[in-house]
Amino acid sequence: MKKQTLEGISRKESRKGYTKQLRRDGKIPSVVYGHAEPLSIAVDEHEFNSKFKTISENVIISLTVEGNKYDVLVKDFQEDILTGKIVHLDFYEIEKGKLLKTHVPVHSKGTPVGAREGGLFELLLHEVEVECLPKDLPEEIVVDVTELSVGHSIHVRELAAIDGVKILNSPEQVICIVTRKREE
Repeated sequence: MKKQTLEGISRKESRKGYTKQLRRDGKIPSVVYGHAEPLSIAVDEHEFNSKFKTISENVIISLTVEGNKYDVLVKDFQEDILTGKIVHLDFYEIEKGKLLKTHVPVHSKGTPVGAREGGLFELLLHEVEVECLPKDLPEEIVVDVTELSVGHSIHVRELAAIDGVKILNSPEQVICIVTRKREE
């Protein structure tokens, strides 16, 4: 399980002009919600971008806001489609000892036998939904595809069991497949 730290400042106002000024000052307006009252905060854009090259729901962040610590996940974000800058973040506060539902990325390992024989390898499922305690949250699920031949696939039911982690996707869902190339 990956754990990061992040500093935030409390923001009292939520007016449009105030949030625009925060963005000009290099801050990202954010909200922390969960089992307590929602908290409006702002995090430093440079610090966030340097620590998080990709945004994922399976990284627990230790967020410090004015001396208070919160364990949170990035549940949602909004991005400016023209500049690619993040304009808003939603943090979900997790409770220790309570089950958590989130998404974990799926990565393939190896080169399938079928791809070496001329087939096309496709990774169809890029993340799975899991339910577990925060301490058991995996960083990723790796699928070994080296023995996959043309016309064969790997389903969710074939994933190796992880202690304390329950996969919520349908067992029949296809993760990856090797297909034949079509004639032109």
